Amino acid sequence: MMVYFDKAVLFYNKNAGEADIEQKLAQTVPILSQSIKELTLIHTESEEDFKNRCQEIAPNVDLAIILGGDGTVHTAINSIAPLESRPAIAILPGGTSNDFSRTLNTPQKLEEAARSLVNGKLVPIDIGKSNESYFLNFWGIGLVADTSKNVDENQKASLGVLSYFMSTLRTIREAESFTYEIQAEGEKREGEAVLIFALNGRFVGTRRLPIDSLDPQDGKVDVLIVRNSNLASLRELMSLQNPGANVSQFTELDHFRTSELEIRTATPKEIDMDGEMYTETPAHLKVLSAHLQFLVP
Repeated sequence: MMVYFDKAVLFYNKNAGEADIEQKLAQTVPILSQSIKELTLIHTESEEDFKNRCQEIAPNVDLAIILGGDGTVHTAINSIAPLESRPAIAILPGGTSNDFSRTLNTPQKLEEAARSLVNGKLVPIDIGKSNESYFLNFWGIGLVADTSKNVDENQKASLGVLSYFMSTLRTIREAESFTYEIQAEGEKREGEAVLIFALNGRFVGTRRLPIDSLDPQDGKVDVLIVRNSNLASLRELMSLQNPGANVSQFTELDHFRTSELEIRTATPKEIDMDGEMYTETPAHLKVLSAHLQFLVP
């Protein structure tokens, strides 16, 4: 059953190259226009331009379609989430990893994605707020932020998602622990870790996380604290996909779920939100339950 909208806007960046963008638009616009009475295309030349146009146009449409990767989607969420009048959002996966689109079960081929969306449905989705910024897929410090920093942009352009795996291998060898203190649900947690995640989506770097409780519609984030980068940590992580796993017996991981938390580190740590880094700890995280409507297959 086709979903119809009166007014929609499709945002895209032209950074990937004119021919590439034209091909992506040719694969998607004719399909999308079948269910949209008035469809406007907006191309931007920079992140700041994208943010400004998004804030200006989004309140006046029923649907905002984001053609791009995780970074573009992150910028869109941070532009739309603070608005009083917020349109529904659709993601067309046009980047390297496209992680949250995978959580929404969106096909990764653009033409298939467009067809699945016009025959899709609207669902409420949680987003996270960290201080004055927003995240859709994940919030992380430690190993995840270091991995993002170590991605070689030339490798990313030529190797795509393999560049993230190569960066991860380089980073694990150099992983350093940090001291943290977390207050959540009236309980205090403290110690040393190499990685702390607050997860809303199910994929990071195209890889599905083995945590069955992950759900962007439950009003909570899954917090994962990894104490060491070793095989024992990996074994405990993989066991989280078993419903009967006893987290209290873990020695390398801590896993809990919460709607709000405060986190401090002994020294400021760069925060990675959806692959973007521009702030650092301390941080106050809060889940905004069902804050945005998403068009999903």
